Amino acid sequence: MDKAIVTCALTGVLTNPKQHPVPVTPAQMAAAARDAYNAGASAMHVHLRRQEDGAGHLPSWDPDVAETVVNAIRDACPGVIINLTTGVIGNDLAGPLACIRRVRPEIAACNAGSLNYLKIKDNGEWAWPPMVFDNPVAKVQQFLAVMAETGTHPEFECFDVGIVRCVGMYLKAGLFSGVPEYNFVMGVASGMPCDAVLLALLPRWLAPGAVWQSTLIGRQEIWPVHQRTAELGGMLRSGLEDTFYLPDGSRAAGNGVLIEALARCARQAGRGIASPAEARRMLGLKAAVTSAA
Repeated sequence: MDKAIVTCALTGVLTNPKQHPVPVTPAQMAAAARDAYNAGASAMHVHLRRQEDGAGHLPSWDPDVAETVVNAIRDACPGVIINLTTGVIGNDLAGPLACIRRVRPEIAACNAGSLNYLKIKDNGEWAWPPMVFDNPVAKVQQFLAVMAETGTHPEFECFDVGIVRCVGMYLKAGLFSGVPEYNFVMGVASGMPCDAVLLALLPRWLAPGAVWQSTLIGRQEIWPVHQRTAELGGMLRSGLEDTFYLPDGSRAAGNGVLIEALARCARQAGRGIASPAEARRMLGLKAAVTSAA
């Protein structure tokens, strides 16, 4: 079985650094990435946060912030693959597109379909006002066009089974070329549940030659599904964006220990861990980028 590409999702969208050990500043992001890199991560999924005092829980689409953070990570982790977030609600794509153009990441997320993004409390109240994470085809096309311009490989984020099937349609329509890469996102309350039985069904709907990984959101219960991902030949992702909990139920002090646990899943399945250079070859990515600093 192929080696496993391991991705660390360093920080996420809105997690409050005053409550959880998520990195925010370029130095913190670089240190967290280095811990994950040393534990076996060849790719870093990067969200950007505002850098003003007291604003680190809020997202940023400032290209200067993107460049500074990504350069710091590249300096700390030679050859690392940058996987940049792009998710926004609505039609204003100026921020994420500017960040892709400035950073020219090897990979960028491409949210492949829309989802009612919901969560309900035990008392029947909404956890937040119901909203739609809107990703119509026109929006997907805009992202894919800029990724083609910058030589960036799209990672298709799939929150539901129908979205998985859409990716093959994008390929047939000529919206992208290269190795199709799917990310099965499981554990969002209104999307696919984090379930090993469902996971085993999803690869049947992949385009030929595809690579896939799972992103599993939750607590201790996600780890048997990570193990099943490794056994089925999928690529592996974890980090403080996705969970704060280790397989034994204890809280993770940082990203490094989560990646150590993820690498154990691969080894228990009889798989090695892909180096950044090996991961680049497996995904057909461009050569390593060094920072311009």
